[in-house]
Amino acid sequence: MDFGWSEQQDALRGKVVEFLRDHLPDGWQDIAALSPGSQEVTDFSREFCPKLAEAGLLASHWPPEFGGRDAPAWDHFIIGEVMWEAGEPRGPQYYNVNWIGPTILHYGNEEQKAQHLCRMMQGDVIWCQGFSEPSGGSDLAAMRTRAERDGDRYRINGQKIWTSYARLAEFCFLLARTGAGKRDISVFLIPMDRPGITVRPIESVVGDGDLHEVFFDDVEALESERLGPEGKGWDVVRYSLNFERVGIPRYALALRTLHAAVADLEASGSFTETARLAAALAMSSCEAARMLVYEAVDQRSKSAPGTGIASMARYAVVLAERQVADFVLDWTPHLFVSETNPMVATHHKRAIAAGLAAGAAEIQLNLVARDMLGLGT
Repeated sequence: MDFGWSEQQDALRGKVVEFLRDHLPDGWQDIAALSPGSQEVTDFSREFCPKLAEAGLLASHWPPEFGGRDAPAWDHFIIGEVMWEAGEPRGPQYYNVNWIGPTILHYGNEEQKAQHLCRMMQGDVIWCQGFSEPSGGSDLAAMRTRAERDGDRYRINGQKIWTSYARLAEFCFLLARTGAGKRDISVFLIPMDRPGITVRPIESVVGDGDLHEVFFDDVEALESERLGPEGKGWDVVRYSLNFERVGIPRYALALRTLHAAVADLEASGSFTETARLAAALAMSSCEAARMLVYEAVDQRSKSAPGTGIASMARYAVVLAERQVADFVLDWTPHLFVSETNPMVATHHKRAIAAGLAAGAAEIQLNLVARDMLGLGT
């Protein structure tokens, strides 16, 4: 089996690296060391993403009528690897191009596509997702937020938690229960300035702007803001999560961090046999995660039905992130306060969130047990 890249793919990677070299400021690493949901990173993304779109690198995998060029899924993923390794200058807007946009492309009507996809391609709109809840965490089947029919409108009441970017978001990709059945949920594309929506930040070590509680008190939603048929939101969610769970190539920054730690040990003459073994284990964990993610992307590129590999890949990425973070803590803890390499601390903060973002790690294991092993069916 050939795991190499084609000449065209290598050329694309080189083009993205060159683009970053030309468009990232000298102090970019200090900006990237902040949270992706911080005001500073968000402001930078509003300047950066339009330039990325102009270069054909923001959403190249989208259809031409929405600003893309029908590029293969692999092209977009190569771009994502380079972006994440550099500290993700797209900021919170990676949501748009990775999974919210593709989901609207697949399930949205023409009005919704025109309204939202064009804004995304302009590179200046921020979205958040309303999935997890205090009573059920990442277990979407335990959802309590409800959307009650009121003629051609809905009234939404409930609470979401761990919502990234909510404070700065213009729209929310919101899940709410619309019937009595366990899976009777619907998806709504809701403006965040709608009366009745309250956002409260959650203080954490992850960073400013990343985590919030969001309360919905008799919030009005139009029927035209529902994505897909009523009560069929589970299908929409499964489609979007297959993109989201492997949308962030976290192993790319993990590998960069691991290489930085090893280089520091080598420079100080401290790269002992024990340290080499620990580094090799962390490296192999990253490579295993990368291969599983590639399998998920390969399935997507071939429009193959989901097999649960995305959940397996997601859990492998969580383990890889933690193993690299543990290696740095054990062998080069001084790098966490390094002024010359602030991205080491950035990786550690993002690794903390990896086990919660895109569904808790424990939920991923449940999905692997069900979808891959046939347990609990």
